[in-house]
Amino acid sequence: MSRREPPDFDGLRPPAPGMTEAHARWRERVRQFVEEHIAPQLESWNRTGTFPDGLYTRAAEAGILGLGFPEALGGSGDGGGLYDRITVAEEMHRLGSGVVYADLATHWIALPPVLRSGHPRLEAEVVRPVLAGAKKMAFAVTEPGGGSDLSHMQTVAQKKAGDGWRLSGKKTLISGLMRADYVLTAVRMEGGQGGISLFLVDTAQPGVDRSPVEGLQWYNASIGTVHFDRVELAPDCLVGAEGGGFRELAGQFNIERISGVAAALALARAAVAEALAWTRERETFGKRLVDHQAVRHCLVDMAGRIRSAYAYLDHCVQRVESGDPAVADLALLKTRASAVLERCARDSLHLLGGRAYAGEARLERIFRESRIFALGGGTPEVLKDLVARQWNF
Repeated sequence: MSRREPPDFDGLRPPAPGMTEAHARWRERVRQFVEEHIAPQLESWNRTGTFPDGLYTRAAEAGILGLGFPEALGGSGDGGGLYDRITVAEEMHRLGSGVVYADLATHWIALPPVLRSGHPRLEAEVVRPVLAGAKKMAFAVTEPGGGSDLSHMQTVAQKKAGDGWRLSGKKTLISGLMRADYVLTAVRMEGGQGGISLFLVDTAQPGVDRSPVEGLQWYNASIGTVHFDRVELAPDCLVGAEGGGFRELAGQFNIERISGVAAALALARAAVAEALAWTRERETFGKRLVDHQAVRHCLVDMAGRIRSAYAYLDHCVQRVESGDPAVADLALLKTRASAVLERCARDSLHLLGGRAYAGEARLERIFRESRIFALGGGTPEVLKDLVARQWNF
């Protein structure tokens, strides 16, 4: 009986019953894109926290930006199921960095409400250019004072005497903001009354002031804060019904969480793969590090956590694609996946020891990035409260 090779990044992902040969071919395409257009420059992009705008057009040509959007508008058509989106998240984090993904994929959350419920003129002015990589889009919900708590949102749109609205307030921690041409913004109506509404804001308008979140530039330099100072909005900037923004957002939050779960678990796999390779190479006390029982048990524990989380993810994907939104389980899975990443990053770092701090291992960056996954898409505390409400606790 031949000896099996130890698992690498691919081997640490358990088989998914819902994945087909078509999904495998899509993974090959995305991996080729990453190897050709991202991997050679990733080290320098990590240092600067950004990448050239030309990557957007190349991602559009590769079918990544248009995944799941109508062909008539420049998308890839009816494809783009959840596993195709999960694959993009996994492959773009396989190299141990999230510097590219958040910017390239944020329109997956921001654009569907515009396409579904926006003014028809926006198809030509916004949807087509975004899917072509010529324009960029961001999604603004989080606020400095209330985080992602929609019930305490302070950004306000007041109706003007004539047509349109006047927008005032502040949003922060917005992925892709500093390079965005448009921001889909969640706001309160009329001084806090009337529910949540969505507005599409052109970032070049007077009264829109953007600034980077300096402390997060190690992750991505385009994460920013936007201040709306009495920004004049035309009637057709409203996306969906007035006060109907929460219904528009609900499904988009699920897409954000699924993408975040896939990215977190991919980074966890990258961390464990690096730790496993090192422990098979490194010798201590006359034998390989992996031959010490405590080290093997640590590796098994990490791999087991990853496999359990993937089983939960595959379960949620099956439910969502069959029409069940699985809100509570996706929220709980998101907290589990971020915890798995943090644990795997920490334990893998421990196994590498001093090598992890020598500037040669991607694991050092994975460890630094791991905390952001506990925050983006909802903190564990916010999501557990959501789960409790969904389950009527």
